[in-house]
Amino acid sequence: MTSPSSTPLSYKDAGVDIDAGDALVDRIKPLAKKTMREGVLAGIGGFGALFEVPKRYQEPVLVSGTDGVGTKLKLAFEWNMHDTVGIDLVAMSVNDVLVQGAEPLFFLDYFACGKLDVDTAAAVVGGIARGCELSGCALIGGETAEMPGMYPAGEYDLAGFAVGAVEKSKILTGQNVKTGDVVLGLASHGVHSNGFSLVRKVIERAGADLPATLDGKPFREAVMAPTRLYVKPVLAALAKHPIKALAHITGGGLLENIPRVLPEGMAAHLKAGSWPQTELFAWLQKVAAIDDVEMNRTFNNGIGMVVVIAADQAAACAATLRELGETVYEIGAIAPRGDGAAVQVG
Repeated sequence: MTSPSSTPLSYKDAGVDIDAGDALVDRIKPLAKKTMREGVLAGIGGFGALFEVPKRYQEPVLVSGTDGVGTKLKLAFEWNMHDTVGIDLVAMSVNDVLVQGAEPLFFLDYFACGKLDVDTAAAVVGGIARGCELSGCALIGGETAEMPGMYPAGEYDLAGFAVGAVEKSKILTGQNVKTGDVVLGLASHGVHSNGFSLVRKVIERAGADLPATLDGKPFREAVMAPTRLYVKPVLAALAKHPIKALAHITGGGLLENIPRVLPEGMAAHLKAGSWPQTELFAWLQKVAAIDDVEMNRTFNNGIGMVVVIAADQAAACAATLRELGETVYEIGAIAPRGDGAAVQVG
């Protein structure tokens, strides 16, 4: 019987490189510093991050959201494109928080891998910091977990958590939505971060027969375009116009997300063709051989955020959003639901 070796075993021998983790923190700190804003009392480096709700709020209500990037990460690994999935991570949470009328205040991320590659992790966290910067949200903390044996080489997982604030009197509930209100659609940047299990199947089916470009971008860039951050333009529109409801078009598409902000008995009647189908979505639909209903239930299909507002306010609200860089379409109206679906496209 052989005796166990007495050779010392370090954490690094077990697959965890503390020095690499320290190197990543050094790379992250200046990126996080660029996201600092009012309210941050202590950021990255402590055991907990401190944030004071800005005093301009009279009755602040905190709104939180958490999400990941989903199987879009599989393409990031395969194509070695890691600089935009961090933006996706931030956008998925801050756009959700925004739907309640809230201003995103701060964000925390969780990055997990089998073996830490500092360059890859820095690219991902750089995207997270960029997403926070573009949405006025402070990146004040996070966790990098190196877990040997948990993930294949070159792969990682991401999760994020956003907290925002809204005046109690200004929380958007959608309960005052009524017949005749207008549905505005804000254009998406592409697939965003939902439906990628189907996107990957479509790419697999297409094989070598992939288009060189879609919507003026190289194919891979078009597919991996990050989720659009609607925060700053929509907050500005909320400050000027009596918006009644917002819906972030994520998993479940237009058909599943709009009903979440409608009162019982109300339906959104969307006009088919009132917004253009991009080359990317047309290609996905053609190769997948799916009908319009499935497209609108799986993908955002070109509309990433929906705004519901009274008909006499719609044009002014749309003009404000366009001035702030959004592409806006009037895509439908609210009507009694009756026996039909909560979202009807026709």
